[in-house]
Amino acid sequence: MNEKRYLQGLIKEGEHQQQDFKYRVSDARKLAKSVSAFANTDGGRLLIGVRDDGQMSGVRSEEEIYMMHQAAYRYCRPEASIQFDTYHVEGRTIVVATVPPSERRPVCAIHEDGKPCAYIRIADENIVASPVHLAIWREAQRLQGSVMTYSDDVQRLLAALHGQRLTLNQLARRSAIARPKVIILLARLIRFRVVQMEYAEQQFFFSEQGG
Repeated sequence: MNEKRYLQGLIKEGEHQQQDFKYRVSDARKLAKSVSAFANTDGGRLLIGVRDDGQMSGVRSEEEIYMMHQAAYRYCRPEASIQFDTYHVEGRTIVVATVPPSERRPVCAIHEDGKPCAYIRIADENIVASPVHLAIWREAQRLQGSVMTYSDDVQRLLAALHGQRLTLNQLARRSAIARPKVIILLARLIRFRVVQMEYAEQQFFFSEQGG
């Protein structure tokens, strides 16, 4: 396929849950956030050398390509799987970095202070994963066949949530259950499709599934 036509087709889609534009790579750690977000969600691709308005400016140096590799292999833990494809259009070099969804979540980006932080992708944004996401991923690593027990705490949590749309802290207060335990219970309830989580107003809300 004609490389220019192929890239124009991708650019026409704009930025969305599985696609992000990067004008230039000046910091491998910042790029690692996008890699983490794609790996922890549905996968996606980075069009590097493309401006936010869709103009193809091109990758400017070998150093940028080096930093792309650094983002995946040095500043992500565990190392993210990533494929780099290079295209040449009208004298410009565009790199498409494709990140598949990881089976080893969370994939964390390493911050400047050395601390790992997991991200998820929502619409066209990279968002810091909530404690509930981390608990869901831990649950997913457990042996299959676990069951959901409607303990007293679960029933109190669901009673507090009934007809409501609450943040984690609000839910902990209303249910009078310790926040760490609420996180674990929510992870299990979400896994069993009893509770749903949504992101709005720069925070995560929880409600009954289908409520």
